[in-house]
Amino acid sequence: MDIQLFIPCYIDQLYPETGFNTIKVLEKAGCKVTYNANQTCCGQPAFNSGYWEESASLASKFLADFNPNSPIVSPSGSCSSFVIHHYQKVLANSPELLARHAQMKSTIYELSDFLVNVLKVENVGAQFQHKVTFHDSCSALREYGIKDEPRKLLAQVLGLELIEMEECETCCGFGGTFAVKNNSISTAMVEKKVEFALATGAEYIISTEASCLMNINGYIAKNKLPIKGIHLADVLASGY
Repeated sequence: MDIQLFIPCYIDQLYPETGFNTIKVLEKAGCKVTYNANQTCCGQPAFNSGYWEESASLASKFLADFNPNSPIVSPSGSCSSFVIHHYQKVLANSPELLARHAQMKSTIYELSDFLVNVLKVENVGAQFQHKVTFHDSCSALREYGIKDEPRKLLAQVLGLELIEMEECETCCGFGGTFAVKNNSISTAMVEKKVEFALATGAEYIISTEASCLMNINGYIAKNKLPIKGIHLADVLASGY
């Protein structure tokens, strides 16, 4: 299957290896991956900060950069769900763009959803000899709607032991600019998240969201804790 790769800003700028691993996993699953190097931000950070005009400009570019006639796959439920559910708001005064968005939104998928529910692939041949726990990102869980899909994929990873943490669905405290504007609250939230993860005895916290992992790993590094956040795509690309 031919697919288009949509790489969010956080991955492009901070975790490029996760982007390459996403390609590796999709090709392992039988896909031919194309990447449009002209793509930029989907507009979510600007939208969440109240800059809707800037977000609309980025939304318009996104719609021009991708083809609505083939699947668009991203290693982020947050960015995927923003494009699917919020472009109608920022493009409300652009009937032509709204029509293009209506055609495109059904072709946009988060990685685990695409693998499990479209390709019907749960075992990608990965090996990861570690105890792990899983953090459900707010946007991926509540807005995009993935819960079982990442866990189905992890269940097939050779050597991996998944131990669910307490309050796995609770926010890690990132929330975009929330972590900056409400630093004390954000820090308390990520502290609680990491403490629950440590209590499982896991070596890694896995998530589908690079932004959550940036927040989690920042706290872990600052406090020199014996655990690490890692993206689902990086785990699925391990061992082959």
